Amino acid sequence: MKKLIALALAVMMVLALSACGSNVDTAALDEILTTVQALQEQVEALAAAAPAEAAPAPAADEAPAEEAPAAEPAGELAPKDGGTSLNLSTGSDTGTYYAFGGVMAQKVSEVTSTSVTAITSGGSKANIEALEMGDAELGFVQSDVMAYGYAGTRLFEETGAVENFSTVAAMYMEQVQIVTLNPDIQSVSDLEGKNVSIGAAGSGVYFNAIDILGVYGLTEEDINPTYQNFGDSVEALQDGQIDAAFIVAGAPTNAVTSLAATNDVYLVSLDAEHIAELVALSPYYTEYTISADTYGMPEDATTVAVGAVIIARDDVSDADVYNFLYGVFENLDNLGHDKAKEVSLEFATSVTDVPYHPGAAAYFADKGIDVPVK
Repeated sequence: MKKLIALALAVMMVLALSACGSNVDTAALDEILTTVQALQEQVEALAAAAPAEAAPAPAADEAPAEEAPAAEPAGELAPKDGGTSLNLSTGSDTGTYYAFGGVMAQKVSEVTSTSVTAITSGGSKANIEALEMGDAELGFVQSDVMAYGYAGTRLFEETGAVENFSTVAAMYMEQVQIVTLNPDIQSVSDLEGKNVSIGAAGSGVYFNAIDILGVYGLTEEDINPTYQNFGDSVEALQDGQIDAAFIVAGAPTNAVTSLAATNDVYLVSLDAEHIAELVALSPYYTEYTISADTYGMPEDATTVAVGAVIIARDDVSDADVYNFLYGVFENLDNLGHDKAKEVSLEFATSVTDVPYHPGAAAYFADKGIDVPVK
């Protein structure tokens, strides 16, 4: 078709040129040019209406070109479909577990097909028991209590090991805070003979308190112990019923912050020698400094910390656990809680005592990190 069009145009141009070179009058020349222009317009109209020419077929021995796959954005993850509803067992309503657990639950519910509800509880040991009984699917636990539960030691020595849970992620460090309103209590040794809350009976806080008292040569009998949770401990301090309280939670802790709003709060520091002894006895502890501005204190406080870990029942779906991590780690900048600033992939994948849930392993694999999977 294109060849015919070109030939017709060429003929018309020859006729026009021939006419221009002869002795024809101007009227004849105008008639020829008008005819050429009309034919050109007809040819162009035919060309526009004609179907496009097919591309030449490849030779018999030539493989057809492969169509390039659609490009996908590198490094971008997506939540999984098919999520269900989960309960996240946290701690008391004045502690960090509940506060931070609440904002994580809300974000996961907003951005994935998994719905999470944060519920209050008695803390780490109670959360492991809740998972064992099927009363919750996710739980916040201290790293040391998690290890005790999985191995059936200390808090779980009488009831035996609980093995139906897996690690989801280590979230942040939670500090052993020895809180007092008495500036004269400057060392753990000064707690001898004092009224001291050492956590609810059988709780993780209780064993942290016993560990720390022990390296200072003190026992439960050397103090006047009370067994109270965070909220009750703060009220007892406020009312002058106790002299000090062991509180193990991420600082700043809501209960202590409330106390500091109307009182001068002090944290009792541990010295380097006793911290070294404590870490040698129990590898779950890490030295940690709490800055003075946390509670408006006169100086920084040196203490120890353990990890705050999210665990899940083994029968929670891979999609739900993946979605939990997606909702948290892909939205750290807008979780709306100070603890989010401490969350990192490096720390999240540092647990060695309890293997990771397959859904967690899948998420971390997508981030380029391998973890031991159950």
